Amino acid sequence: MPAKRTGSGVARSRTVEIDGLLCRRSPHLVSYWRGTDFVVENYATTVRARALPITSDILAFFDDWRRVDALLALRPSDTHDALRSLIAQLLEHSLLQRSDQELPERERAMALWEKWNPAAGFFHVATKDVNFVDMNTQVRSLRERSRAAPMPDPVKRYPGARQIPLPSSSLESEFPRALLTRRTWRRFSRKPVDLSSFGTLLGLTAGIQKWAHAEGEGKIALKTSPSGGARHAIELYTLALGVKNLPRGLYHYAADAHALELIDPNVSGRLVGRYLPNQPWYKPAAALVFFAPVFSRELWRYTYARAYRAVLIEAGHLCQTFCLTATWLGLAPFCTMALADSLIEKHLDLDGITESVLYVAGVGTRPTNAEATPPETRTGRPSMLKRREVQRFPGRIVRSS
Repeated sequence: MPAKRTGSGVARSRTVEIDGLLCRRSPHLVSYWRGTDFVVENYATTVRARALPITSDILAFFDDWRRVDALLALRPSDTHDALRSLIAQLLEHSLLQRSDQELPERERAMALWEKWNPAAGFFHVATKDVNFVDMNTQVRSLRERSRAAPMPDPVKRYPGARQIPLPSSSLESEFPRALLTRRTWRRFSRKPVDLSSFGTLLGLTAGIQKWAHAEGEGKIALKTSPSGGARHAIELYTLALGVKNLPRGLYHYAADAHALELIDPNVSGRLVGRYLPNQPWYKPAAALVFFAPVFSRELWRYTYARAYRAVLIEAGHLCQTFCLTATWLGLAPFCTMALADSLIEKHLDLDGITESVLYVAGVGTRPTNAEATPPETRTGRPSMLKRREVQRFPGRIVRSS
């Protein structure tokens, strides 16, 4: 990453001004090779850059707060201008921090993940805000892929192993019927969901059923789904559009009070399309439900990055409970991971780090004489394509797209 040329006295004076500046490298950096490119990324600010190896030496020097002129003193004078320019780029792209400016909000938020980083923080941010392609593009892509590499077999067998047949399951009771009839619905009637049913759905999914006492922790909540260490990190929010006797709005579900707290009454059905890109079949749904963890609950007890898995698994537990409960109630549930993370978080006033949306479910009323998943949309799930690629501009640090 060679320095920019300083073609004027003004540009030169700007770089000289940083000599007395105290700098420190961001604690939220990861670096890796991608092909022949050396990449440095600040996963808190989501800036990714192609760099030259000398960048590692500079970042290593600023392992703590140090003055720029202390680095310059160790280098030949004919390299000073180039080093100043390089340091200015590192500062501009948040790979270095400066003592005379407040840290970006995302850097401060990511500091709360200190015990989990870099493993959890890097994965968390790197998998957000993906571009989703439309159904037709995805189908064409899968057809092309299947010619070169057929889809993996959906079952696994051990050839030659002895098989022991199991007794047939009893499928006549209410619970197995709910399991067997659960499907992802992509057609809905215009009839609103009854408020009583919606309340039952939220309450059985995420409501606190009772309180217990844990030695050394105090009062802990018990719910219908398991949660690692009974942390119950995940909060529920809903975009209610077609719930009878419930005004349209964005709400937070208060799990202890079994009540909805209004966040924003100014919503419209167009938000469904914005929140769930390229999934037009969900637009007639009566409500979306967002699963958003408060990570501090998990961090308080578990100081190792593996605990991030527990939060992801908890979201799956809650969503399956949601879908089964909705099926039992005779409603039409669905769930999707193809969501506009940052837009939803902005509307819910979540910073995306200490609190973040992981999963979205939804519900509507069933149409008359219709399948849960009509044939024309069975392959219509949006595909996920990586969004943040390294831009290749030799000799420069650049923001990712």
